[in-house]
Amino acid sequence: MRKVTPNHWLSAAGTGFSSTIRCRSRRGGGAGATPPPGGPSTNPGPAGASGGPKDSAVVGIAYEPETLSPLLGYGKDGNSKIFDGLLAFDADMKLKPALATALPAIADGGLTYTYRLRDGVTFSDGAPFTAEDVVFTYRTILDPKTNNASRTELDALKSVEAVGDDTVVFHLKYPYAPFAERTVHAIAPEHVAAKQDVNTGTFTTRPIGTGPYVLTGWSKGEKLSFKANPTYWNGAPAVKKFTMAIIKDDDVRATRLRAGDLDGAVLPPNLAAGFKGDKAKKTWQAKTYDYRTVTLPTHNKVAGDTDVRRALDLAVDRQAMVDKILEGAGKPAYGPVPTDSPWFAKGTERRHDLAGAQKILDQAGWKPGPDGVRAKNGVRASFPLWYLSGDKLRQDHALAYVSDAKKAGIDIKAQAGTWEVIEPRMKTDAVLAGGGAPGDPDFDQYLLLQSGLAGDGFNNMAWYDNKTVDRALDEGRRTNDLAKRRAAYDTVQRELVKNPGYTFLTHIDHLYVVDDDWAGPSTQTEPHDHGLASGPWWNVETWKPKSGGPADAAAATNK
Repeated sequence: MRKVTPNHWLSAAGTGFSSTIRCRSRRGGGAGATPPPGGPSTNPGPAGASGGPKDSAVVGIAYEPETLSPLLGYGKDGNSKIFDGLLAFDADMKLKPALATALPAIADGGLTYTYRLRDGVTFSDGAPFTAEDVVFTYRTILDPKTNNASRTELDALKSVEAVGDDTVVFHLKYPYAPFAERTVHAIAPEHVAAKQDVNTGTFTTRPIGTGPYVLTGWSKGEKLSFKANPTYWNGAPAVKKFTMAIIKDDDVRATRLRAGDLDGAVLPPNLAAGFKGDKAKKTWQAKTYDYRTVTLPTHNKVAGDTDVRRALDLAVDRQAMVDKILEGAGKPAYGPVPTDSPWFAKGTERRHDLAGAQKILDQAGWKPGPDGVRAKNGVRASFPLWYLSGDKLRQDHALAYVSDAKKAGIDIKAQAGTWEVIEPRMKTDAVLAGGGAPGDPDFDQYLLLQSGLAGDGFNNMAWYDNKTVDRALDEGRRTNDLAKRRAAYDTVQRELVKNPGYTFLTHIDHLYVVDDDWAGPSTQTEPHDHGLASGPWWNVETWKPKSGGPADAAAATNK
């Protein structure tokens, strides 16, 4: 759980699928609702009824970023379109060179990382990219005056220096095994960004980068528009115009896709299923680390009780949620690590066992009252559970959790609210939250569970306090020894069985429907955040139009 931008936590209304950053809007109307401005009336892309040019694409996403500045966190996980990092992830989530010519040279027992930079790279305004831009980016992020909510992700970084124009050296405080993965972070141009207020300057909304696309417009709440960068160091994209239409309502997004106004969209399972018979479209199902969980705040007398936590962990029917809420597009979650990850601790799966949950509560002195709700020492087993207004997927998870808890004698009251309402209550009230990051286990578990981060924005929302877990998290991030790291994260997951400060519910597959006009779309293993940086268009700069495809047929019909 990264310190907030709650983008790491929040998902789009209705789908539970976010594009990025803070999700605060309500779900709109149904399928027949008037489309928002983000849904263009005609599609300039290949699937449009007018048979338009095959050099443009429009995709429908649910939410937009708060900023486009890497200095404030945009592009920190790669795939930012406007920018590049020193490294990038390929389709298999393996690191590959980007602005660097090769993977870093690691020395001094993992304390020094040296990157050689690619020659001849320019920003979209024509200015040369140099090592000073890298140094500027990382130093600015580390500056406490910079409002970068993800600064803690670079806690291991001690300093960064340029050696000439083509070499950058990072010095770490301690060996941090996944540091190279952090250097997919987008690089900002010093010659532009350094002349402005880092937090409020125009660079935050009109950025310049080295990436495959150049921002041509951002109509907030409506769309982000891009054009291909003709001087991109890795070759100009074939998709010359790329538009992300911001359509918050799931039903409207599906309707615009069916009408041909969109070339692709992120959709929840029930709406994606409606396109199964459409031969002109392809459904992509991306595996993810995206989970839904219930925070159980330590400072709540009921939710913070270890026996109540353990009972809820058994009372919840995770498989039913996968089957009924996700329609099979996901799997039960027992912690932040998916069960098919090599980092998953085998044997930590928790069965659905209502009788076992009731037994734990009985033995702990939580006795049923006349209304079936348990109590102990005058404390009624009841607490509130908040979920984001307009987020149907979270609502469905919350209501299912409430129902399961009631059978065990725990009265949970689900309530909807905006983040402005929820955030001040997180210390004592439960929240239906989301998160998850692929790659190294440190990325999610440290910020999710480290006791010192309790109350730090959206980090450790449950105020979880387990010294054994704290030690294991530090051991896991401070060694490069794989066996020791596996042992550390194994300990973390087993401690979550003994004292689950969260009830993890499901890991969610992300579904996208895209016109089958293009060669090149694919999916990566995705984080909680998706739609903008992830999705089948994560690599849109490599797409090529198919010949003889549906777009060609449409064009021929209209001639």
